[in-house]
Amino acid sequence: MNRSGYSFPQLLETLAMGSGQALAAVVQTEGSTPQVEGATAIFSAAGLVAGTVGGGLLEARVAASAIRALADKEPRLITVSLESDPADTEGAICGGTARVLVDPGVDASKGVFASALEGFRQRRKGALVSRIRPGHGDAVAVERGWLPAGVPGLAGDPVFGELAPEIIEAVAAAGRPRLFVESKERMWFIEPVLPLPRLVVVGAGHVGRAVARLGSLLDFSVTVIDDRDQFANVLNVPEADEILLADIGEAVKAIEDSPDNYFVIVTRGHQKDAEALRAAIGREAAYVGMIGSRRKIELMQCDFLENRWATAAQWAAIHAPIGIDIGSRTVEEIAVSIAAELVKVRAARG
Repeated sequence: MNRSGYSFPQLLETLAMGSGQALAAVVQTEGSTPQVEGATAIFSAAGLVAGTVGGGLLEARVAASAIRALADKEPRLITVSLESDPADTEGAICGGTARVLVDPGVDASKGVFASALEGFRQRRKGALVSRIRPGHGDAVAVERGWLPAGVPGLAGDPVFGELAPEIIEAVAAAGRPRLFVESKERMWFIEPVLPLPRLVVVGAGHVGRAVARLGSLLDFSVTVIDDRDQFANVLNVPEADEILLADIGEAVKAIEDSPDNYFVIVTRGHQKDAEALRAAIGREAAYVGMIGSRRKIELMQCDFLENRWATAAQWAAIHAPIGIDIGSRTVEEIAVSIAAELVKVRAARG
C-alpha cells in the first residue's frame, strides 16, 4: 500500500473506521505510469478522500470507476491505457498501462484493516492479501485477509488457503506489492506491510517539532522524546506517532535496537545532548545526528574520547554538526537541512 501524500497508518485508519468508501489500488503496471504498484486511493461518492493513484487522467478514470462501483456495489479490475493521443485533451503522455482494483466493499474488511494497523503499530511485519475472482467483463469478487509474518496460511481459508506461503514470504522479502496470477480464475494481490524506518527525535523544542513534522511527511515512524510535559504532548508535536515523557538518557537507551533507527538529537542544551548521545552512540542504527556549533562538537568529542564513552570510529560515524549545509538560519530551514540528510542516508541504504 503506497503512502503518497497520506501516511500509511492514516490510510488504514480511514479504511478501518470509515463507511461508504471505495478502495482503489494499482495492482499491475506496464511501461511508464505516474504511480507504482501498490499506489492506493480512497474514494467516496463525492470524490477523492485520501491517497492517490497518480493524479491526472489515471486518477480521473479511477475516480469515475469508483463512483460507479459505489453505486452498483460491484468491485472492478479495470485497465487504464495511458498512451499518448494528440487529440486527447486530458494529456495522457506516460505511454504505459495500469490495472487498478476498485473495491466498494471495504466496509466488510474493516477488521482486516484494523488488524493490519495494529500489526503496523507494533512494528510487526505482515501482508495484506486480496483474493480476486474474475466475473463478467471487468467485474470481480474480492476477499481480503491479514497474515502476520511467521504465521502460515491456513488450509481451507478463503483468502490464503490455496496460496503457497512461500509466495507471500517472497513478496514480503522483496518489499514490493505483487499481483500473483496463477490462472485466469486464481489471482491474489499481495501487499507487504513493513514497519517504517523509525525517526527518534530527542528534544521537542522548536527544531524537534519541525523535524517531527517533516519526518512524518517523509514516511518515517516518528518517536519524540522530552523530559518536559509542556513539550512532550500531542498538542506540541501532533505529527508524532509516539511521544515519550521521560528522562532523556534512559528513554533513548530503552529504544529497541534496529538498523532502521534514525536518531536526531536536538535537545535544549549541551548536557541533555550529551546524555542522549551517550545512549545512542555505537548502537545499531542507520543514523545518529546531533545539533550544535563546530566548537561545541569539538569539545564534546574530546569528552567522549577521553572518558572512553566512544571510540574514534564510533564518533566518526556521528553526523555532527547535523544536517546538510544549505546555509540554514531559521528553525524551519534547519529542519529541512536535517530532513534532507535523513533522506540522503535512507536512499543510500536502498
